[in-house]
Amino acid sequence: MHIPPFDNQNKPIVDAGDALVPLNYFNIVKLRKGEAFEYQVPGFETCIVPATGTVDVEIEGVHFNGLGNRGEDVWDGEPEGVYVPVGSKVTIVCTSDATETFIAGAKFDKVLEPFDVRGDGIDLVQYGSDDTKTHRKIKHILGARHHDKVGRLLVSELFTVGQGGWSGFPSHKHDTDRLPDETRHDETYNFRFKPNYGSGVQMLQREDNKPGDAYHIMDGSTICLDKGYHPCAVLPGYEMYYFTILGGLSQRSLVQYFQPTHASQIETIPGIKDMIAKFK
Repeated sequence: MHIPPFDNQNKPIVDAGDALVPLNYFNIVKLRKGEAFEYQVPGFETCIVPATGTVDVEIEGVHFNGLGNRGEDVWDGEPEGVYVPVGSKVTIVCTSDATETFIAGAKFDKVLEPFDVRGDGIDLVQYGSDDTKTHRKIKHILGARHHDKVGRLLVSELFTVGQGGWSGFPSHKHDTDRLPDETRHDETYNFRFKPNYGSGVQMLQREDNKPGDAYHIMDGSTICLDKGYHPCAVLPGYEMYYFTILGGLSQRSLVQYFQPTHASQIETIPGIKDMIAKFK
């Protein structure tokens, strides 16, 4: 499902108990200097990631100050994040002129410890090639490095490298728990483009070799994926970014099932097997 860009007024875009992606939670919070935002999501662990600007975060009396170092947009600096345990009371205070902050969440039932992710805590993967039109970079904020500290939540930022090209290819899905072949992970994206008037397309094919759907995505578009194969593409001449939230049903590690028609393409894309291994 495509949710077009809109002013959500700091209210969840994907709330707890969403009918389509019940394992996910997503909010975008916009603040000006000195403004504060408080939240608490029972039954969900969350992760705070400033898209732009800097914030101080308090979680049940534990402080993480100076989170976020990006200026104009998501290309302007490296990501940082704070993990928030299930149901914790949180206060976010803007310390820069303004901030746009992502809050990602996944359904979980145990309370763990809060922690922050900075600098070398980011798990970086770059794969694909210009020749295969699949060149991209993934910055895992809550990735394999934090496997033992997080419940079911995976949070990443994905960038196309260069202008134009495909992401999420070979087409894959993760809508059914049937280990060792596949896991059920609901997924939510928020897209950005550079320049911001760029755009792209999100495909969703529910069955192999049968027609699916396509959504025109723009700067600020949100996509909710409950099932089906889901590659996406950006128009030539533009760069694409998407903030990615994955929430597992029975485990944190993601096992992708590649579409049989296109699965052989795995062997043609440099570095993709390393990418697959990092979604844990």
